[in-house]
Amino acid sequence: MVVAASCLILAACGGGAKQGEIGYVKGFYGGVAADEPRAALIGREILSMGGSAVDAAVATYFALSVTLPSSASLGGGGVCVVHDINKKQTVAIDFLPGMPKVVSSMAVRPTAIPGNLRGFFALHARYGRLRWERLIGPAESLARFRSRVSRALAADLSTVGGSLLADNESRRVFAGQDGAPLTEGGFVEQLDLATFLGRVRSQGVGAFYNGAMTIPFVEAVTAAGGTISADDLRGYAPVWRDTVKVPVGFDTAHFVPPPAAAGLLEAQIIAMLDEGGYGSAGPEGDAHLFAEAAVRAFADRGRWLAPDGSIAEDPQKTVSKAHIKGLMASYDGARRTTAHQVNLGVSQVQENPAATGFVVVDGEGSAVACNVTLYNLFGTGTMIPGTGMYLPSIPSLRGKGPTSLGPVIMANPHTHHFKFAAAATGGVAAPTALSMVMGESVFRGVSLNDALRMPRIHRGGVPDTIYFESGVPQSVQMHLRRLGHHTVQTIPLGRVNAAFCRDGLPQNPRLCAIASDPRGNGIAASADVN
Repeated sequence: MVVAASCLILAACGGGAKQGEIGYVKGFYGGVAADEPRAALIGREILSMGGSAVDAAVATYFALSVTLPSSASLGGGGVCVVHDINKKQTVAIDFLPGMPKVVSSMAVRPTAIPGNLRGFFALHARYGRLRWERLIGPAESLARFRSRVSRALAADLSTVGGSLLADNESRRVFAGQDGAPLTEGGFVEQLDLATFLGRVRSQGVGAFYNGAMTIPFVEAVTAAGGTISADDLRGYAPVWRDTVKVPVGFDTAHFVPPPAAAGLLEAQIIAMLDEGGYGSAGPEGDAHLFAEAAVRAFADRGRWLAPDGSIAEDPQKTVSKAHIKGLMASYDGARRTTAHQVNLGVSQVQENPAATGFVVVDGEGSAVACNVTLYNLFGTGTMIPGTGMYLPSIPSLRGKGPTSLGPVIMANPHTHHFKFAAAATGGVAAPTALSMVMGESVFRGVSLNDALRMPRIHRGGVPDTIYFESGVPQSVQMHLRRLGHHTVQTIPLGRVNAAFCRDGLPQNPRLCAIASDPRGNGIAASADVN
């Protein structure tokens, strides 16, 4: 579902409401796009109360931990890019699930260390405005009182089916009276999760990582066959990282660096689209350029991506002018370059499709774009008794890792006005989906809603085929085949939540749009038209 933000000029705060109350901000206060509707609506309420983009992102995430635990459970981790217009900085934070110090070969369900709690707490500590308790309360209420299963959660429950319900705790929460997984509209009550959130609200996350909650949690994980120790929890900390920066006109696009490898992949694609003049060759020529840029980025990933997901060189060097020109040296607008010619081969890894993403923009021009994951739907598939929490699987390059994660924010480096933000999911197609939406909006000037609706193409190189969604014009398909490309129609490619302010924010909120991908089941919730 897509709800665009068509907004008036930012008005002064005030009226009858106080800061921390809905309606405190009058006029344009920004918006949220997320994969689950109620989480987006809760984020919007926080913006209306005068919360910052980070405040709304924190509240949105904790709501997702209740309404979409399949990807956003408290036990998972993630990455975010944060743009703060007041501090004039754009940074990335990495709170991906950590590796335990010891993983026994006898472990029934090897589990990674939860990162979401400390990650979002760190975000709030640095950039938050409202009280922590105010941001956790809505999620706690959702968990405590019976709420309906959304279409997004129902789809994930249907995917895992009876395998999830083999777990006693999961069955107690997510099975209907007939013993089958709950469907859309069914009622779910998560009292253990509500109690856990209540303690996080009142005691902070320190009680979980290094306090009264630590030992009982570790004992519960061990009893469930997991592999986390008290030392693992105490030693876990999120990492603030420099973004990978790509100039785009007068603006700068900020991508999250590895180990969230999709960020660097997207950065290279966008840099190559800029180098090749994307938007100037018509739909047919642009499709060819996009396919050629994508396959080169995937090929180069094989050079810099280490087996543990790290990168040995400075990520910024991989998007330097010289490196991008080198990647594009073999580009020919009149014919296909084969995957073999760009040395594509051993670089390919399986991608993790089990994740969720969201973006938040506030009326001042600050923004947050995040991906969170359990590396598998419902992580290990075991709900930890007494917590309502699922834990992530051990990360690897075999489909359970951060390879497909890569949120982005674009802003002007001089005025610091916000321009674009996006977060994508969908496994191997996530980085190309995000890059195509960004390319259509930023380079070609297509409206964000139209950019999200446009049929997508993907070329990863193995096999060396262009996959395309239904709706790609016949003229584009024929042109690609004439240039030597192999094309195959496929299922929808990725899901993208995005925001685009054509003239920058807060300069001209009338030209801002915030939207959720129509391929998914989320919404964009934004300021009303006054």
